[in-house]
Amino acid sequence: MAECPTRHLKHTPRSEQLVKDATTRLNRAIGQLNGVKQMIDEGRYCGDVLVQLAAAQSAVKAVSRMLLEDHLQSCVVEEIQQGNTEVVSEVVDLLKKFS
Repeated sequence: MAECPTRHLKHTPRSEQLVKDATTRLNRAIGQLNGVKQMIDEGRYCGDVLVQLAAAQSAVKAVSRMLLEDHLQSCVVEEIQQGNTEVVSEVVDLLKKFS
């Protein structure tokens, strides 16, 4: 199994399926945000713009959940198995950013 990053490493191998799913969702969010920008430029109704912003936010949150789950199931488990319990503090900090 590949070594997971600690604070000093910046690379994490991911499955092809995770990369594909994350990329699809991010592309959707990017498209939605481009649509929101266009709606604002066109002076579209605020409620419609807000609905599209909520959709983009939901897509980004879905990617965050996917990556967090993968991180917990791989990197965090590996670090704890190697005796690095400091990774728990990292997870707590990550969870705070998403709440």
